[in-house]
Amino acid sequence: MKKPKKAVWGWALYDWANSAFATTVMSGFFPVFFKQFWSAGVDVNLSTARLGMGNAIAGLLVALAAPILGAVADQGSARKRFLSFFAYLGVLTTAALFFVGQGQWTFALAVYILGVIGFSGANVFYDALLPEVAQEGEVDFVSGFGFSMGYLGGGLLFLVNVLMVVMPQRFGLADAGQAVRIGFLSVALWWGFFTIFVLLWVPEPTRSSGVQTLKRSWRDGFVQLRHTFTRIRHMKTVLLFLCAYWLYIDGVDTIIRMAVDYGMSLGFAANDLLLALLITQFVGFPAALAFGRLGQKIGPRKGIYIAIAVYVAATFWGIAMTRKEEFYVLAIVIGLVQGGIQALSRSYYARLIPADKPAEFFGFYNMLGKFAAIIGPMLIGGVGLLMRRVLMPPSPSPEEMAQVGALAARWSMASVLILFAAGAILLRFVDEEKGKAQAALL
Repeated sequence: MKKPKKAVWGWALYDWANSAFATTVMSGFFPVFFKQFWSAGVDVNLSTARLGMGNAIAGLLVALAAPILGAVADQGSARKRFLSFFAYLGVLTTAALFFVGQGQWTFALAVYILGVIGFSGANVFYDALLPEVAQEGEVDFVSGFGFSMGYLGGGLLFLVNVLMVVMPQRFGLADAGQAVRIGFLSVALWWGFFTIFVLLWVPEPTRSSGVQTLKRSWRDGFVQLRHTFTRIRHMKTVLLFLCAYWLYIDGVDTIIRMAVDYGMSLGFAANDLLLALLITQFVGFPAALAFGRLGQKIGPRKGIYIAIAVYVAATFWGIAMTRKEEFYVLAIVIGLVQGGIQALSRSYYARLIPADKPAEFFGFYNMLGKFAAIIGPMLIGGVGLLMRRVLMPPSPSPEEMAQVGALAARWSMASVLILFAAGAILLRFVDEEKGKAQAALL
């Protein structure tokens, strides 16, 4: 039976909703405000390390919880209930960023970490609803459609927020700092409102055993989690794909979260970097749709390889760039593949897992994705601090300090190439047909 289009729209509108957080907060305003306001007065590599540590802590907490949450949701048929809880946790903490004062970098990171937990935790259950709204032949397209809606929705709100920062007086605001704070509130309202549609329009079938209490769902979820560990250990194709995904998506997530901070470390103006990020969003909208179609024609694995190759080339270019115009071009290039690699990875994984345990298995999928978000930012921050210490001359002048800081940032970005290469090598050994056969036996 064909799923109603209303359900597809309701599912995709959640990507439209939460992408405002990913774009305006995670990728855009938070790194800028953290460096210039909450962590003002420290050297660029130290502020980068602090931001990387905050992302790593958030990733670790989500990674540890994701498989348990997925198992619990499957046991209690409560995917939308859990999605709602985590989404509105993110909404409330995003709004709370408005109240964090200057210099309070630890408080800012604590609130931000809670926001990332809400954002990432909700995605476990959002991804698990994909099989409920897409038939087998439509998974690639629907997955890409969700990401494209996210790029469009997140991009539209981000456009308004960037205009507020660039010309705050036109919006009746005192300065760019106030505009950033209002931007955080706008994300909270946007995310909270559009989440309503996935809760109302997307069906969620109840289990044949009936609705369970939350306490029993938690207990059964832990039991199911133990069984899932055992199953995945014997599903070599799924395990191999998850390892490959863990590595290459590490590079993707690191670039998403740290690109603006990297540009600022090179001395580029914050407004130029925000504009480049805005370009990525609007390029990503049609590109994610195109990659969904591409996955249907050539297969998702080939599409993922194309995206990895583009990321590798873009990273090499980013290491050597010296002008802001190059950052704009790179923003376009990244926009062409960013949504595509995420969408095709999700739909490819959906082909390899048992059809009756999507939340449980997507819990592992998201767990590895969030563990990747631990390693990448820590790698960026750690390599940057190490190279700064190695390259810094005794009693440096301010000019030498700036030069060393920029060079250390370039070395830190180069470390991401290792992750793309290792992920591509492992992906080569993933056999989709064998994976489907293994899933059918469970």
